[in-house]
Amino acid sequence: MKKKNIFLNFNYIKFKAKVLFNDISFFFYNIQRKNLKLFKFFDQRKIGSIPRILLSSIIIVSFFYIAPILSNYEKKFFFSTDEYKNNSKAILAYTLNKKDNGLDGNNESMDEKDLLLDIFSLNDLETDTVRLDASTIKQLFDDTDYRLKDVRETKLVKPVALTLLPNEIKMIENTTERKEFFIQIILPLILEENNNIKLDRKTLFNIINKSNNTKLEKKWLEKKYKQYGVVSKDLSLLKIRMDEIPVSLAIAQAAKETGWGTSRFAQEGNALFGQWTWSGEGLKPKEADETKGHKVMKFNVLQASVRAYQRNLNTHRSYKNFRLARAELRDRGAQLDSIILSKFLNTYAETGDKYVDVLQKIIKQNNLKDFDDSKLLPSSKDLESLT
Repeated sequence: MKKKNIFLNFNYIKFKAKVLFNDISFFFYNIQRKNLKLFKFFDQRKIGSIPRILLSSIIIVSFFYIAPILSNYEKKFFFSTDEYKNNSKAILAYTLNKKDNGLDGNNESMDEKDLLLDIFSLNDLETDTVRLDASTIKQLFDDTDYRLKDVRETKLVKPVALTLLPNEIKMIENTTERKEFFIQIILPLILEENNNIKLDRKTLFNIINKSNNTKLEKKWLEKKYKQYGVVSKDLSLLKIRMDEIPVSLAIAQAAKETGWGTSRFAQEGNALFGQWTWSGEGLKPKEADETKGHKVMKFNVLQASVRAYQRNLNTHRSYKNFRLARAELRDRGAQLDSIILSKFLNTYAETGDKYVDVLQKIIKQNNLKDFDDSKLLPSSKDLESLT
């Protein structure tokens, strides 16, 4: 499937924690044993309480003196303990490769936290979200007049954003009905992320077309350089990376990776695009090769999975040709064609060109290109496609 970087083995971290704990315990055990001997020595010689108080004071002062040393010792073995306080962040840190960060360019190196900060914050939102059942969601769609038949005609999508997939989706026996239901759920999420990129591109072009930029614009630009891994601060490279993923292509990949929302990864981990992780958290594939040790990343909300997927295609070196082909279509003033661009995703899965064939088949058989020019209500002129 996906090319991702290898992280520190979580079992190794736990082992180091155990070693550190044993060292500290042994340290204080020796102090206690020596103190008992000293107090016994004082009792035998009938030495009063004042020497005892002095000794206790010396021990307390010594403890606070040694504490920073122990702290440095901990950092030496853990590198940075903050990396493991929030496992969701370790799960998402898949885009970078330790040697070259997984980024195309000349020896670019950057902090993965900067690259995925907005995904971290989105993924850390409500973790106790209520999972609606399929019948409730269908009723919600009916109440808001949200139907794919209408979307294909009007190109307008109701902003019904769900955070979790219903468990009952795998119980829908009618294949066409199940597919339509899945598309209804993820379509607003994909459009929302594309809208965010469109607005960013509009801001970027305004900055590029100005001879002088304000401090606020420069600050925004610095943020986007980090977000898209452009350490060189090359505006042309940022323009290539900061772009949409065709809706039909995103739907096809989500359908392929989740079996139209029925997979265990989608149900238990909100994983719509089957991205891998080598960290200690995630969902282990039942058929996975034990020597690989990978897991499928899990997310708290569906939106985080969509954003992580887009960031992956827009930054990882494996998809450089995908981005260049997309930029070429932009330069020609052509629409972002999912059939054309899918040819450059043969590295997304281990099956290579067969994976591309499957994606194209899903797009064509389900007429997914009908959704490429759809808009999320309320529509705005600011969200028109930009070249």
